[in-house]
Amino acid sequence: MSDNWNEQESIPASKSDDKAWKLVEGLAEGALKEQRRARRWGIFFKLLTFTWLFISMGLVYKSVNPSVSAAKTSGSHTALVEMNGVIGAGQDVDADTVVSGLRAAFEDKNTKAVVLRINSPGGSPVQSGYIYDEILRLRGLHTETPLYAVIMDIGASGGYYVASAADEIYADKASLVGSIGVISSGFGFVDAMKKLGVTRRTYTAGEFKAFNDPFQSLDEEATDRWQQSLDTIHNQFIDVVKKGRGDRLKDNPEIFSGMVWTGEQAKSLGLIDGLGSTGYVARDIVGEEEIVDFSYRLSPLEQFAREFGAGVSATAIKMMGGDSLTLR
Repeated sequence: MSDNWNEQESIPASKSDDKAWKLVEGLAEGALKEQRRARRWGIFFKLLTFTWLFISMGLVYKSVNPSVSAAKTSGSHTALVEMNGVIGAGQDVDADTVVSGLRAAFEDKNTKAVVLRINSPGGSPVQSGYIYDEILRLRGLHTETPLYAVIMDIGASGGYYVASAADEIYADKASLVGSIGVISSGFGFVDAMKKLGVTRRTYTAGEFKAFNDPFQSLDEEATDRWQQSLDTIHNQFIDVVKKGRGDRLKDNPEIFSGMVWTGEQAKSLGLIDGLGSTGYVARDIVGEEEIVDFSYRLSPLEQFAREFGAGVSATAIKMMGGDSLTLR
């Protein structure tokens, strides 16, 4: 009886061991599968990250080195290039994109004339100058192809700076034109800090490095020097307008006061040559009603890359105590 009992008792013990081993094997196998799965996901995300970086670098490169794929044309036409928004590197109107469109428009053998359609309140004097200089260069290379500027809602400051490089300027009677001036603005928090009992600690190398710090009192000498810089840029703006408009410009000092004028007022002051739209210029001035758009437009991804870069630059400038300088 005892042998039979021992034999019967040993059977359940063996089954119990088998179950335990199977459980251990299952756990081990599950752990291995989980490691393999984690490794595969790790590789996937690394590849995704490298792909994203590669694409981002390509978009940034392309956005700062734009190319224009000009429309294929088979007959004579009026070429159109848009300049819509604030002028500045990484802004709506970037000199590289506008210049690329202008070059493609001038170089097309079927272009009878180029229309630069402007809707801009101004912006960077440097970017405006780049576009202005390139227009003069292209006009010199393609003397048989005139360039007309057409101002839409607004062509002020940097927008008008660029327009003054055209052979002729047109606008609507209600367009806003001019604003020939320079502005640099900021805020001052010195009195507020005194009331709050806050002390500003700034360390610089260079006597005027922090002259425009909003948390410090204005330095009279630094302010005078900065005003001289603004006056210099303003005089450059005035010279550009006088050179572009010539005898058409009336002898009126108010023109360079920074005031903005309606299209009708601008015409009487000689700031523009006539009232009319892009269609009017193409049809009645150029004599070629067909309009072909040569404007370079960024894709959404390119726009994101450019705005991201511009945002980083703007933040860095602010951190260094810089201030924006605009033709507005």
